[in-house]
Amino acid sequence: MLRLKSNSSQRWLSQVESNLDEILIDHAHCERKAASTAMGLMNSYAERRELCDEMASIVIEELEHYRMVLDVLDSRGIRFRQLRPSSYGSQLNALIIRTEPQRAVDKLLVASLIEARSCERFDLLRKHAPDKVLADFYDSLFESEARHHATYVRLAEEFAPRAEVQRRLNELSEAEAKIIEVGSELARMHS
Repeated sequence: MLRLKSNSSQRWLSQVESNLDEILIDHAHCERKAASTAMGLMNSYAERRELCDEMASIVIEELEHYRMVLDVLDSRGIRFRQLRPSSYGSQLNALIIRTEPQRAVDKLLVASLIEARSCERFDLLRKHAPDKVLADFYDSLFESEARHHATYVRLAEEFAPRAEVQRRLNELSEAEAKIIEVGSELARMHS
């Protein structure tokens, strides 16, 4: 299902245990950025009706998730604030080839990998959450992240043949695994 080449480490779970507030704040930022990514794809490929329809749905869902995370923060008395992001997203985006149609393929596949990693981490969070409320919250988000991952991969196949998309997804997934392995000292959803 998920096209990841690695699993999250105990290091990340330790970061979660020690810095849950920051993980939750960063999660809200991730949902906002996911909506922005989908909106950016709509702007870049406005002539692609299926892509725009799918992205509109994802924008709405990601913004809904953003509000849900803000509600979790409020219920826990955690003040939402800016955080320095990890370099995960910028490192993945640096791998995007800048010429079309490969740019479209890469942008969609990078988005798919970010969704896949979020899905994998939500699974860990629902299993290791400190309370049932938080476990149920992450359980409620798990399926949508997996669906978004699959949608981005499917849409990439509108720009290039399936074999080429699968080859490139494999390459980007290998790179994503190396980025995750190095990790970050920052406690983030994608550190």
